Amino acid sequence: MGNFKEDIAKIKVIVMDVDGVMTDGDIILTPDGDFLRKYNAKDGFAMAFALKKGYTLAVITGGRGECLERRFKMLGIKHLYTNCLAKYDALTDLIQKLGVDSEEVMFMGDDIPDVEPMRHVGMPVCPADAATEVISVSRYVSQFKGGEGCVRDVIEQVMRARGDWFQLGEDVDTASR
Repeated sequence: MGNFKEDIAKIKVIVMDVDGVMTDGDIILTPDGDFLRKYNAKDGFAMAFALKKGYTLAVITGGRGECLERRFKMLGIKHLYTNCLAKYDALTDLIQKLGVDSEEVMFMGDDIPDVEPMRHVGMPVCPADAATEVISVSRYVSQFKGGEGCVRDVIEQVMRARGDWFQLGEDVDTASR
């Protein structure tokens, strides 16, 4: 582990949990058995913009449901692991598929199932309201809570460190946020 700003500039792959990271953790069960979640539009913009700039984004979550899958397909996220109880195994599979070094991977989690995969990436990060165990293994704790802009925060930091963040006059037409 080196300097945070140098290490964050090495990130090529951003992996995120959903409930408690992209959402505030609240879920509503629908009569047909799906789950409704509320997502932050600024997080959505940052994800779509990162994809447009060539970053690889992935979701590894214990969550499931048609609405969840539709959200990430709409954004263009191709690497989606849902109903995942073995997050470290999913992370290992993703790293092998992409042919990247674990030091080039950021993982953002918020609760105990995220600790193991976070220990095996170059940049473990979390929202401000993450579980104490997650905060203790994180190199960066966002000032924002889950569902309140923490995803935008870390994506923007990576992209700024690599010189890829928005420049005035740039076309920002992105997928649905």
